[in-house]
Amino acid sequence: MKLTAAQAMAKCLTAEGISTVFGYPGAAICPFYDALLETDIRHILVRHEANAGHEASGYARITGKPAVCIATSGPGAVNLLTAIATAHADSVPLICITGQVNREQIGSDAFQEADITGSAEPFVKHSYLVGNAADIPRIFKEAFYIAGTGRPGPVLIDVPMDVQREEIDFSYPETVDIRGYKPTLKGNPMQLKRVYKALSESEKPLICLGGGVFASGAAEEVRKLARLMQIPVITTMMGISAFPSADELFFGMIGTHGVKSANIAAQECDTLFLIGARVGDRAVKTPLALEKTTQIIHIDIDPAEIGKNIGVDLPLVGDAKTVLSQLLELAKPAKHDEWIARLSALRGEKTFAEVPVGTVNPKRFINELSAAMPAESIICADVGQNQIWTCTDYVFADKGRFITSGGMGTMGYSLPAAIGAKLAAPERNVCAICGDGSLQMSMMELATAVQHGVPVKLVVMTNTRLGMVRELQTNGYGDRQTAVFLDGSPDFIKLAEAYGIPALRVTDENTKREAIDRLANGTDSLLVEVVVDKSFPTL
Repeated sequence: MKLTAAQAMAKCLTAEGISTVFGYPGAAICPFYDALLETDIRHILVRHEANAGHEASGYARITGKPAVCIATSGPGAVNLLTAIATAHADSVPLICITGQVNREQIGSDAFQEADITGSAEPFVKHSYLVGNAADIPRIFKEAFYIAGTGRPGPVLIDVPMDVQREEIDFSYPETVDIRGYKPTLKGNPMQLKRVYKALSESEKPLICLGGGVFASGAAEEVRKLARLMQIPVITTMMGISAFPSADELFFGMIGTHGVKSANIAAQECDTLFLIGARVGDRAVKTPLALEKTTQIIHIDIDPAEIGKNIGVDLPLVGDAKTVLSQLLELAKPAKHDEWIARLSALRGEKTFAEVPVGTVNPKRFINELSAAMPAESIICADVGQNQIWTCTDYVFADKGRFITSGGMGTMGYSLPAAIGAKLAAPERNVCAICGDGSLQMSMMELATAVQHGVPVKLVVMTNTRLGMVRELQTNGYGDRQTAVFLDGSPDFIKLAEAYGIPALRVTDENTKREAIDRLANGTDSLLVEVVVDKSFPTL
């Protein structure tokens, strides 16, 4: 079949089952955009290229499959870098397609030329600068395979404009075989027996879940193992919602901004079982101390992560779902009643501080919102205080899902990610939670939601400050506050109305009840501004 390379690119996406893509066109990618018209693929026009990547990220995290974002050459491609880095940090599978100047112009500082493959190198699993149009089918097949297998991540395909216009004989490969790239899925049988022996002999075992549980789809296996062997569970930020928040075995998020029960559990356990968690600096502040007192087991599909941040006694390379299925074949019921009782005593009753008149306690608002929201809701938190309040006070049900930018901490992530998540799961209630600072990094995406009929809920915590930085300055720099004042911010209610989106402001109990009811039960887009005292603490 004779096709232009641009048409072949579109055919490749169709062959991979892609129905939705996110992007922003420009001259260098126009041949491909023209070819998309010949397919049934839905294109979502974003208002900034970074948000194409973030929306694709939200889509990929809900479907569990690689999602596609598109940008033109030069500034379009460079704008996409933040989203690529964000996806890389959180192991999200993306296919990032960029246009490039003609081959003979590369290296000549041509108009809108940028070395995007070089620029993105630290943040991709692999990248391609396509020099031969005939390689397009192979490259796309490899890209989807690389992005979606092993430890997921972004793959970049940079295609010069003249390459897109060339004709080729198109045939899409049925299989892919890349020398040197063979992810290990099954756990070593002997090592599995050692892991089970360590868990079964432990008096105070503890499971810690990371984002790798979602990447492998292993949540059900984790729950079965924890309940069978009665092992308490904690999570990193990226593992939140992999285990139901209200379960008697769940003790919260570990780390700098984690909860008391989770952090004490990590300190006192005698065996720590890490599953798909890289144990970053915000999760374990003093890994050396933990290594001396605790037997550490670590499952990860990426061997480079095992032992990188914390010493490991029993390493196990493999896919979490596969390895846990193997482990469940060995496992027998066990009890750890005293250990569970000790941790349960640390939970205590949730209490919420009183706040000045005209403001709302954001932690209480999020906690009460979680009680009202449908069980399968998807919550997309942004970065800053709003992220931590959501992590510690939203109670996730069995089918709920939490999404945030954990590794990179990218402000402005929640709204575009929520749009992507809603497109991936239109039947689910999707709510983005952000601050007044983070919203202003991506509020243009309200237009994307309106244009494409994507009904997302948005909660904006407004305290007229960059709250977490303000708190750092207050606590660590003698309250010398600088560059954290959000004067000049818009009236968010009027902003929503300008986009034709209903909105309301929450300042007291009455408005809070109405807002929560509409967020939980409404089917249309809604912006809720929650007024928070400027000095309200993160924890």
